[in-house]
Amino acid sequence: MAVSIIISRLVQNQTMATQLAPLIVQLRSKATVQPGFLTAQTFSCLDCEGEYLIISTWNTLEDWNKWMHNPERLAIQSQVDELLGEKTRYRYYEPVVGGIIPNFPPDTQ
Repeated sequence: MAVSIIISRLVQNQTMATQLAPLIVQLRSKATVQPGFLTAQTFSCLDCEGEYLIISTWNTLEDWNKWMHNPERLAIQSQVDELLGEKTRYRYYEPVVGGIIPNFPPDTQ
């Protein structure tokens, strides 16, 4: 089942955005040719200036993890994090099929 990766970055100012743009273009163009890549969209927050959200969809979490740990991606990502002054945040999601609430392990309280 496809998974969506939510990537969040905070860009402090226009200078940072100008320097960041080519790195993001590199990441996006290289991701699109990876096995398992399906789609990606980038969003700019309307009520929180400088926050950007990328929703990237992959066939499987394994496909994403291969790209996530790809040395070429890691080198570019390192430049992104250095420029932003913080690590990029990632969250992993899968669709809830048919609106059914997933099973959780029993509470151990």
